Amino acid sequence: MKRILVTGSSGTIGTRLCEHLLDKGHAVTGLDWEKNKWQKRVQDVTNMIDLRDEKATLALKLPETDIIVHLAANARVYELVEHPDRARDNFLTLFNALELARTRGIKRFIFASSRESYGNISSTGMYTEDMVRVENCESPYTASKVGGEALVEAYRRCYGIDHVTFRFSNVYGMYDDSVRVVPLFLRLARANQPLTVFGKEKCLDFTYIDDTVAGITAAIEKFEDVKNDTYNLAYGEGTTILKLAEDVIKLTGSTSKITMGKPRTGEVIRYVADIAKAKKKLGYQPKVPFDEGIRKAVEWYQKNT
Repeated sequence: MKRILVTGSSGTIGTRLCEHLLDKGHAVTGLDWEKNKWQKRVQDVTNMIDLRDEKATLALKLPETDIIVHLAANARVYELVEHPDRARDNFLTLFNALELARTRGIKRFIFASSRESYGNISSTGMYTEDMVRVENCESPYTASKVGGEALVEAYRRCYGIDHVTFRFSNVYGMYDDSVRVVPLFLRLARANQPLTVFGKEKCLDFTYIDDTVAGITAAIEKFEDVKNDTYNLAYGEGTTILKLAEDVIKLTGSTSKITMGKPRTGEVIRYVADIAKAKKKLGYQPKVPFDEGIRKAVEWYQKNT
């Protein structure tokens, strides 16, 4: 049994991760500023806290902790273009989570970064972990993740806090009623409203939630063998947003029409992850291809929302 602190425990990944860890018998403590609307047992282990508040965060009374999984973030790219102060919030919450680790002597830290860290640098190939460059930073959200990776590494060098950094990619499947593209399209399709695709050629690597959670869990269990490195967590194949829209309309039996818009400022146009490192070091093997995952997502949302 491990003692695990999860920030952002009421979010999409946080809810599913906490649920999975509890099932495996781990001692889980969550931190979030919103109540968990999906799982009472996750809410029961969650402390309500605004992680932007350093004083309140460092004053938290917490059980002994082996590892922090830092998922808390504002994660909508275009919203952070419109509201860059939300990127500042990402820096603050990460800083305070790292300070919590430093002051409590917690030496293991998992950081949720993003595929957005790569920017728009590859038109045809796949992205490997060594391709991130500051000059390719597309948005304030990207900056919060690239800068966050640097801060996590600084805390390793200065304070001996070992880390694993994951670059997630379009995680979907359940526990999300935000305006991210999958739940948004599902909501619009069920209401027979138009679905807008920003960029006909936009192609991303969608990752089913259970595959993401499996990767995080592997890092928790194998931390000493995989620490102080960065891993892409994705499926390893690209799907266009246009196909996503078409599939959602078909699976929901919707009469929605698809409208095309221009790509939006700050967004990555094409991303497919090279997941070879995660496969080799973590034993990561994503099991849910997009066609199966989007079908499962539609079924879940029809039953639960």
